[in-house]
Order: sequence, then structure tokens, then C-alpha cells
Amino acid sequence: MQFFDTIFTYINDLTWGWALVPFLVVLGVFFTAASGFVQFRFFKRMFGVLWGDEDGDPSKISAREALFVSVGGRVGGGNIAGVAVAITAGGPGAVFWMWAIALVGMCSGLVEATLAQAYKRTEPNGDYRGGPAQAIIHGLGENYRWLALIYAVCLIAAFAIGFNAFQGNTVAGAAADSLGIPRYVTGIVLAAATGFIVFGGIHRIAKVSDVIIPIMAFGYIGMALVVMLINITALPAVLWDIVANALGLREAVAGGIGAAVSNGLRRGLFSNEAGLGSAPNVAATAYVRHPVSQGITQSFSVFIDTMIICSCTAFVILLGDVYQPGQEGVDGVILTQQSIVDHLGAWAQYYLTAAIFLFSFSSIIYNYYLGENALDFMTDKPSALQILRIVIIAIVFIGAVAPGATAVFNFSDPMMGILAVVNLLALMMLFPIALRLINDFRDQLAAGIKRPVFDPKKFPDLDTDPTAWPDAK
Repeated sequence: MQFFDTIFTYINDLTWGWALVPFLVVLGVFFTAASGFVQFRFFKRMFGVLWGDEDGDPSKISAREALFVSVGGRVGGGNIAGVAVAITAGGPGAVFWMWAIALVGMCSGLVEATLAQAYKRTEPNGDYRGGPAQAIIHGLGENYRWLALIYAVCLIAAFAIGFNAFQGNTVAGAAADSLGIPRYVTGIVLAAATGFIVFGGIHRIAKVSDVIIPIMAFGYIGMALVVMLINITALPAVLWDIVANALGLREAVAGGIGAAVSNGLRRGLFSNEAGLGSAPNVAATAYVRHPVSQGITQSFSVFIDTMIICSCTAFVILLGDVYQPGQEGVDGVILTQQSIVDHLGAWAQYYLTAAIFLFSFSSIIYNYYLGENALDFMTDKPSALQILRIVIIAIVFIGAVAPGATAVFNFSDPMMGILAVVNLLALMMLFPIALRLINDFRDQLAAGIKRPVFDPKKFPDLDTDPTAWPDAK
């Protein structure tokens, strides 16, 4: 175990340690500039998915359902504990840099989701399936299959196994600390609920997400709005603290502006996953008329995750008296929990426990689907899928009941590091294609077409699946 721990630590240092975060930032800035700031130009269109602008075939996964599944995956512990850690280590200024990386990451999310849609395939049952692995094969060619296989293996290891164990542990720990519920009870309930959802496939995952994600998001946002209204007079000072610390005008923690930038960027990227290659797997399942339409929708999910949900946590912490600048070694969940109690009273910790449960459960079913999609790319044997489902249920239970067992899954971060490197390399090579699709979308809008339609015949050099685009007829 020590040998493997050394290997995974080395991989983690090689990816997240120095190379990956700057790579993600630089590439996001490049995509933003080269696309003409597409995430801002199409910002108004993002809200259309909520009213069903892209609705069509009711037997397919809708754009809104795909949005909520991806929001459920992006929104998790990083939005509660991660924001608190960023503020503790980087000061209030870290929040500013979380916002900055989200605005840039919105373009990365748009590009990777657009490519996933462009190269999606129609399954025998009529569903759509795709993602970075399929985009690599059909966009770059069979010579890059080895790269797609590395991606698929890392996706299963990091998300389906490692992060699901972590989510189970998070829920069980919160229930035990605030409600006194034994870990094994939480583990049984969580495993049973997971089993019910995952054996129903992507359609059941989408239907459940369409219900619980709005409840989860609006409930948490509502709580934060109450806190802000209670402390409305202190809000301008908090906003100034965020900006002043971010730009080095005021130092809140050791490391000054450097600590604010590094912690804000890192935690922001961990939270919204823009450019990491996870959400495109869900984006590819949606029925839309044009690949860019779902790209815009996934860009919106990055906005929801960081600009809205993470900001809620940040204001809850910074408007209270629990957080003290320069305070180190404070557990992220505890800081958020104590801040909420400080504002609203003891009952709020139970509310937060419920929120953590919904956040984590939505992430579990999202992580499972990422594993299913990766496994489908590797093998089409039905037995393999059933084995994966059983393994995921077991992993969730083990993560819940064994507080120390999650150390076994410390390979998740380095696996996600490799996953992100592979995805970013593919995005760099496929970006010209994404740009062609974005320009096609723009040209149709300029011609007065309110709902652009993708026609594979206009792109004969691309290895697309014509059956996945019925509106072209």
C-alpha cells in the first residue's frame, strides 16, 4: 500500500501539483478569446433550457434533464466544504478567483459539451451516448483509441469508485455528527436508494435529478438569501473584502494574493469541473437540435455551480463571526455548519445535513453514470454493466460505514488529474471543429433562425451519426 501511495502521490503532484491548473486556466482563456467570448454572447439563451426551449421527442433525455443531472454532479462537497477550505487557506480573495475561473470555465464547458454532442451515437434502444472517449475515437481517429481507453479507465476509477466512496462517507459522517444516526444505517439507506436509481439507467437518473436538483438548489439558495437579508448592511463591506484581498490591496492570510489566486482557482476548478471531461458524458445523452445548444446548457451548469451555489456558501461564511482571517486547520464542513448556526440557530445544522445528503446523493448517481458510460465504451457485455452496478452499491456502503476506509480511495485525485490531461489534449486538437460548429450556430442565428439545426451533410468530413440528428431531415 505504501508503494501504491507513493505512485499516486507522484502522479497527483505531476498533474495537480504544478501543471494542470495553469493548463486549465490558459486553455480556458484561449477558448474564450478564440470563440469571441461565446459564453457571454449566448448568456441569455442559457435560461431558455429551463422553460423547455429545446424540448422535442419526449422519449429522449431532454436538455433540461441533462442540465440537472450535470448540476447534480458538479454541485457537491466542493460547494460546502471546498469553499470554506478556499477561504480559510486563501482568504476572502479566493472567492473572487473562484468567480473568475468559473467565467472562463464556462467556455471550456461549452466546447467540451459541444464536441460530445457532435460525436454522440444512437443506441439500439434509441438513447444517445457519447463523451470525450467517443469524441477522441470519432474526432481524432482509431490511432488514438489508446488515449480514449486511458480516459475511460480513469473515469471509472476516479468518479464511479473513488468519489462515490467519498460521497458515502460524507453523508454518513454528517448524519452521525448532527443526528446521531449510526453509519451502517445511513449506509444501508444510501445503498438501497442508489441501487433503485442505477438499475433504472439514465432515464431514471434524469427523472430523479429533475425533481431533487431544483429542490436542493433553490432550498440552499433560499437559505443563503435569508442570511444575506439579515446581514444586508454588512454585504458591501464583504464584497469589498473579497475584491481587496483578491487584488492584494489587503492581506488576510499568509501568502497574500498568491494564496488567494491559487486556492480560488484550484477549488473553483474542483467544484465546477469545467474542462475536466466529466460532464460531457451526460451532455451527450440529451436530445437537442444543434450541438452548441447543449454546449450553452452545460456552460450554464458551470455558472449555477460556482457563481450561484459556491457564492451562497461564501456569503454565509464571510457575513458571520465564526470565520477569522488567518485561521488555519479548520475543517471545511464544520466552518460552514457553524456559520449557518451562527446566523440562523441550531436548527440550521439539520437543514445543512439534509442539503449535504441531497448534494452527495445527486453526485453518487451522476458518478455512477460516468462509470456506466466509460464501461460501455470498453465493452458491450450486459453482464459487465450489472457487475458495475453491484460494485457501485457496495462502494457506497463501504464508504459510509468505514471512516478510515476512504484512505484506500486516495487515488481519485491523481486519476482525475490524468483524466483531465487526456481531455485537455483532445480539446486542443478538436477545438477547430468546435469553432466550426459555433460559427454554424451563429450563422443560423444571424439568418433569423431562432432554433438552429445541425445538419451532418454540411460537415461531410466529420465522423458523425446522422441518425442522432432527426431534425436535419
